[in-house]
Amino acid sequence: MASRKRLKTIFKPLVIAVAAIYFVIDALTLSVLRPLLRKIANLRLFAFIARWIASLSPYATLALFLIPLILLEPVKPLSAYLVASGQFKLGMLVLVVGEILKITIVERIFHIGREKLLTIKAFALVYNFVWGWLSWMQALPSWQAVKDNFDRFMHWARKLNHDARARNFR
Repeated sequence: MASRKRLKTIFKPLVIAVAAIYFVIDALTLSVLRPLLRKIANLRLFAFIARWIASLSPYATLALFLIPLILLEPVKPLSAYLVASGQFKLGMLVLVVGEILKITIVERIFHIGREKLLTIKAFALVYNFVWGWLSWMQALPSWQAVKDNFDRFMHWARKLNHDARARNFR
């Protein structure tokens, strides 16, 4: 029993760090993709898909939500393996494309079916746990520092893009 407690003490920070990295990657990717997601949501095709998803039962919506999540979540460890094995460009490409697909698909399904999904007690329990943990993490000073730096970088990139466009139109 003592060895089990020592293992838990050793691995708990590692598990928290890995989970934090997963959440940070998702949060950063989502913040960059939000404008694109708004444009996609306004397309006629996606309005049809949204109506179809809205017509599904809670468990059908859950299955539709979980399938792309399960299929695309292994992209992060795969990309980490590719980067670690010396294939940096391929690893980054796999990460970027996989994250864009996952967040675009899963976020849209969740946004459309959120109310139905939260009627499933197990889903609501997990959702509330993850949301609470993420809220706690986002309140940490280190998270705030990373977010502030990221926001400044995005502001700089937008300004640079705006200035470049202004020069091209002259």
